[in-house]
Amino acid sequence: MRAIIQRVTQAKVTINHEVFSEIGLGFLVLLGIEDNDLIEDVQWLSQKIVNMRIMADAEEKMNLSLMDVNGEIMIISQFTLFASTKKGNRPSFLQSAKPDKAIPLYELFIKETQKIFTNKIAIGIFGADMKIELLNDGPVTIFIDSKNRE
Repeated sequence: MRAIIQRVTQAKVTINHEVFSEIGLGFLVLLGIEDNDLIEDVQWLSQKIVNMRIMADAEEKMNLSLMDVNGEIMIISQFTLFASTKKGNRPSFLQSAKPDKAIPLYELFIKETQKIFTNKIAIGIFGADMKIELLNDGPVTIFIDSKNRE
């Protein structure tokens, strides 16, 4: 399971020309799920993201978590995080989990995050054509792969 975390001052998802969800200060999380991901990946990654200390403190150092700043989270499914670009110019997405596997894990990731994070959690719609607007703060962008946790 892979995640791109972007520290944002605001983000919103538009689907079919209508705002579906939005957040203020917090994290936009782009979540990629691969075929061999397990519940342990979901649990580890949700804990890691919620406790990530990349929010600015009074001295502008990345030292605070989302809970420390009363931040919010937006979670968006992003199968392209598992794109393979080794051959040719057209990416392959064979490593990405198919919807029958990915949807339950995406939904579980949201539920696990809700268990440990009491502030607002916004989402998109799995597989929808979404337009994402964000104002990246810093810019701060962090990449995490649950398979690289040891």
